[in-house]
Amino acid sequence: MTTNLITVIGENIIDLVPDPDQVDDAPYRARAGGSPANIAVSVAKLGSRAALAARVSRDVFGGRIRERLTDAGVDARYLVDAAEPSSLAVVTFDAERRASYDFWLNGTADWQWRDRDLPNPLGEDVGALHIGSLAAYLSPGAEMIEKLVAREGLRGRVTLSFDPNIRPTIVAAADGSLDAARVRTERLVRLVDVVKVSDEDLGWLYPDVPAEDAAAEWAEIGPALVVVTRGSQGALAIGRAATVTVPAPKVTVADTIGAGDSFAGALLHALDVRGLLGPGGADRIAGLDTETLTEVIRTATTAAALTCTRIGADPPTAAELEAALKE
Repeated sequence: MTTNLITVIGENIIDLVPDPDQVDDAPYRARAGGSPANIAVSVAKLGSRAALAARVSRDVFGGRIRERLTDAGVDARYLVDAAEPSSLAVVTFDAERRASYDFWLNGTADWQWRDRDLPNPLGEDVGALHIGSLAAYLSPGAEMIEKLVAREGLRGRVTLSFDPNIRPTIVAAADGSLDAARVRTERLVRLVDVVKVSDEDLGWLYPDVPAEDAAAEWAEIGPALVVVTRGSQGALAIGRAATVTVPAPKVTVADTIGAGDSFAGALLHALDVRGLLGPGGADRIAGLDTETLTEVIRTATTAAALTCTRIGADPPTAAELEAALKE
């Protein structure tokens, strides 16, 4: 375990996942999820220090959320006790067990950030700040999060990371149009040091541009590293000193819930254990050579693949990941 604390800002969502036994009076199982929460859990389970900044409801689901974070070893210093209800998502699967979501978000706890709820500045032990998913787009909280990222960028003490993880219908409605959502996304990309983005997200933002071209353009406007996940096809990483493509391990897929989040968490962990986060981290990340960058991305793709082998957002432990990397 390193001394850096990786802090993630964003939502917890209760995923209502179809019960494989399809019991008529209980067709769904409630599982605590939410992309940012999944990332914090992934980081902690891999052995790096993690904190989650989130507004957590006082309802029964909020209790389950807090229990999950505690069990994973996620630092609770930035959790805010919220009166609003928890956010919900009903999960459905296609023939290849890829998940899609219908959300219940109106008036829920996760988006109601006030400026005073967020740390200013972050604690001195924080080495990285990760943002993304719905919390980075839904007002009024999204504006508060962007202000914090801008402040921390000027302070220069933490490595800034972003995963858009876009839900198109929600994000476009929140920003008023696809063009406005694209502008917000590009503004955040310019503020951060590391971007992890799926090829699906890039395809939605830039429907007429190949994902690798869109990622290369992002790499020119600020980040030291842009990583594109491609599902079963692995990942592309564009750094300033090297560009690599890493295949995904072949696994039997139970479902894809949380796979991208496990990738993001393992990516942050892999950078952390190599001393690449914190003051001056962007320069160190920018200088990654082909061999080291390949090792970092292989760690992340393997973590994502392991998550696909089990039901729900259940990222691997350090021991599980180490064993898989040796295969």
